Amino acid sequence: MNNSAAAADAATAGLDVYVVGGAVRDDLLGLPAGDRDWVVVGATPEAMAARGFIPVGGDFPVFLHPQTKEEYALARTERKSGRGYKGFTFYTGADVTLEQDLTRRDLTVNAIARAPDGRLIDPLDGQADVRARVLRHVGDAFVEDPVRLLRLARFAARFHDFSIAPETMALARRLVEEGEVDALVPERVWREVAKGLDAARPGRMFEVLRDSGALPRVMPGLVFNDEVARYLACAVQRGLSLAARFALLCMASAEPEPIGRHVRAPSGCVDYARLLPQVVAALRAETDADAAKPLPPAQGWLDLIERCDGLRKPDRFLGLIDAALCVLEGVDVQAWGRRLQAVRGIDAGAIAKACKGGPEQIKAALREARLKALAASVPLA
Repeated sequence: MNNSAAAADAATAGLDVYVVGGAVRDDLLGLPAGDRDWVVVGATPEAMAARGFIPVGGDFPVFLHPQTKEEYALARTERKSGRGYKGFTFYTGADVTLEQDLTRRDLTVNAIARAPDGRLIDPLDGQADVRARVLRHVGDAFVEDPVRLLRLARFAARFHDFSIAPETMALARRLVEEGEVDALVPERVWREVAKGLDAARPGRMFEVLRDSGALPRVMPGLVFNDEVARYLACAVQRGLSLAARFALLCMASAEPEPIGRHVRAPSGCVDYARLLPQVVAALRAETDADAAKPLPPAQGWLDLIERCDGLRKPDRFLGLIDAALCVLEGVDVQAWGRRLQAVRGIDAGAIAKACKGGPEQIKAALREARLKALAASVPLA
């Protein structure tokens, strides 16, 4: 259903509805259309339910359209009533205007609405900030919600050609100084961090968090510097996974695993962050001409594969090798693919059946077979 079709839609016929936020902003920027959010003015929860809308909101009334399943929220105002991003009291009476709803939003570029006839409602002149490429807060209420700092940082990563208004950064620092960011729950931090890592310039998110003073509060132990920013830029260029990007984000940090666990990152991301430094160290030792080489090459290769559980998780192992390319030059990803294939090609069951000894002898025979396969995987010069 396109915007102009809203008036003809049976479920919304007679309702005062508007597309708001990101869909309008992205359309003004000429970006592909994503999910749309709608605001309904002058309605009640009972009237929405009577039209077949499905209630899904927790703190305030949000409904799913009975056919499109797009989200429709009643226009609302909010008042600060406690600490953190949940410390708000919402009012969704039928007398709340669209302009009142827009003025409670975070950034001016997200506070623009479009009517079904295409008319823009823009009381905060967000269009001017879209044209000027500026991320600017809507009002001083910005300092009441710490999620707005996370969203500011994430939008800075997505819209990397936008500047941040100085007065908006000043309010971001106030959120830290006044302790509001300490009320953020880890799951919400991770939700925004994951989106930021998937953005066009992930490093900028962490620049904003660092410059506002929020980084040590929301991700304790994370060290972010220019080198890490380059790793993340490489990850974008190479199209690496979220897990690989998170591991690269943590590469300058002494203890990456606790960082991931603190923000409740998925276990796959935590595992990448734990293993990538080991992979980089092993590859660096292999390519360092001046380093002592205590092990034959095949033995070192097998040790690394086994340490990373590459036999059971080959895709993850090769993903770690791929991520290491953003830290080290000269890593031969194809060679590691051949090595892993050679090791996984050994029939462990056949060796165990042929070996007349106990478990330790079977283990030794299997390792010997894998080492021979690795040695044979090296192409002839």
